[in-house]
Amino acid sequence: MRFEILRLDDASGVATDRLIVDAETVGQYVKDAAATGERLYIRPCKTV
Repeated sequence: MRFEILRLDDASGVATDRLIVDAETVGQYVKDAAATGERLYIRPCKTV
């Protein structure tokens, strides 16, 4: 399964970056974001 990860701006909450990754990679992004305090919005990616 693939997921869309949006990195959110700390001040405004606006998405600044968009990534499409597999389920295994999501875990690494979550760990990294938790360590740095980065805000992420993660949702399942629609199949094209």
